[in-house]
Amino acid sequence: MVQGAWGIIPAHLSELSPDSVRGFLPGFAYQCGVLLAGSVAYIEAVFAERMSYAMAMSVTAVTVFVGGVLIISLGREKRGIKFGELIINE
Repeated sequence: MVQGAWGIIPAHLSELSPDSVRGFLPGFAYQCGVLLAGSVAYIEAVFAERMSYAMAMSVTAVTVFVGGVLIISLGREKRGIKFGELIINE
C-alpha cells in the first residue's frame, strides 16, 4: 500500500498546486513530512519511558490520526467537479 502512495500523492499534490509553484510544492511538502516523521521515534521513546510501550504506541497513533483529520478538514475542496471538465476562473 505504501509503495502506491509514493507515486500517487506527489502527482495529486502537483495537480492541486498553482502553476507558479507546481515544481516546488510537492518536493517541499515531502521534505516537511520527512522532518515531522523523523521526530516520531524520539517522541515514542519519551512516551515509552513514562508509560507502557502499548500506551505510547496508542498515544502516537491517536496523535497522528487527529493531526491527519485536522489537516484534511482545513483543506480547500472543490465540490461538484467532474473529471474532464474545464475549470475557468472560479
